[in-house]
Amino acid sequence: MIVGVPKEIKRDEYRVGLLPVGVEELCRAGHQVLVESGAGLGSGLADHEYLEHGAQMVAGPDDLYARADMIVKVKEPQPAEILLLREGQILFAYFHFAADRGLTEALLQTGATAVAYETLRDERGHLPLLTPMSEVAGRMSIQEGAKYLERPQMGRGILLGGVPGVQPAHIAILGGGVVGSNAAKVAAGFGASITVLDVDLDRLRYLDDVMPPNVTTLFSDRHTIRQELARADLVIGSVLVPGAKAPQLVEPADLKLMKPGSVIIDVAIDQGGCVATSRPTTHSDPTFVVDDVVHYCVTNMPGAVGRTSTFALCNVTLPWALRIAGHGLLAAAEEFPPVARAINTFQGEVTNRAVAETFRMSYNPRFET
Repeated sequence: MIVGVPKEIKRDEYRVGLLPVGVEELCRAGHQVLVESGAGLGSGLADHEYLEHGAQMVAGPDDLYARADMIVKVKEPQPAEILLLREGQILFAYFHFAADRGLTEALLQTGATAVAYETLRDERGHLPLLTPMSEVAGRMSIQEGAKYLERPQMGRGILLGGVPGVQPAHIAILGGGVVGSNAAKVAAGFGASITVLDVDLDRLRYLDDVMPPNVTTLFSDRHTIRQELARADLVIGSVLVPGAKAPQLVEPADLKLMKPGSVIIDVAIDQGGCVATSRPTTHSDPTFVVDDVVHYCVTNMPGAVGRTSTFALCNVTLPWALRIAGHGLLAAAEEFPPVARAINTFQGEVTNRAVAETFRMSYNPRFET
């Protein structure tokens, strides 16, 4: 199979879809790997590192997309890239279709097959290709929250850990999954006061066991969320329904309960956001203010720490890329159920139930497992 690795063109995206070791492993397995010149520079990976491990360097995306059977990248294809796709071509990347009807419809029109990192689910129900980026985003959410609580950034002027004689910041984390638990871990290290809300009592019991004393767990319901919004200096939105649009837990009127200068980091923005007033932003222009509340809604948070994120991502994606390339997509989907669950579009049809239900589109259950 010919595998193509393009340079990411989404704004402020510095990751790359394949490491040089990934090129070597694919070539050792008998595949051909095309890498666009400069694709790895944002992650500190020079062209010669790819060449030394067997890649063929391609000057631009046109030739790469025209020749490759499978495209391995990080973020969803941008409009200029969608024009280069062809029927039957495999894209292995993050898509988050449920947050973007236009992207979904555009992919369907190309006839290309979208194999989505975020819906590759193993037999334990885990999302191994989403987990490392959720870990990065969770940890970054506290880093960014600390910055935007500073007064020059329109925040309240709060130091997360406080100082002796002064209370620390209070942080409310909506969702106790991978993002939420990583956010809580980092925030606890700062010395903040943290509450994690979730609807899964077993998850709350686990977090209660493993988290330090400055982390409290609460069952999430409408009243508790509103109470926590009133207390919070920083709110982390970290809820996830795999493949589907994130539920909106914070309504526009709820912002009136929050302190002026408080900050919301909506990590769920990739899946549409869990705050009704959220809208996608970029690293170049990351925040906006609604009702005196600072909103940070960057859709590719891990892209800012490209080197860390690229290595963390490629560690988990490479084995699956090898399986798809080695078996072919249909055989891989039959032998490895996680691959089948990752196929979101195929031959112009939606094959992921959550995406189809989000947009009320017809659904082909061909890859349902």
